[in-house]
Amino acid sequence: MKLEKMRELTEAELQAELTKNKSELFNLRFQHVTGQLENPIRMRDVKKQIARVKTVLREKALG
Repeated sequence: MKLEKMRELTEAELQAELTKNKSELFNLRFQHVTGQLENPIRMRDVKKQIARVKTVLREKALG
């Protein structure tokens, strides 16, 4: 999701997106450990997405 689109979301929607991304990262890590991960670059992308969501949440909290 693009950053501009994220800034239009409400805090509840951002929290839901954060939860979804964290569970996806957990599943990717589990697949990585068991050797079933097909695309290891996806882990990096999900981590960056989590950071983007947290950044937007922090911007909204500050004002």
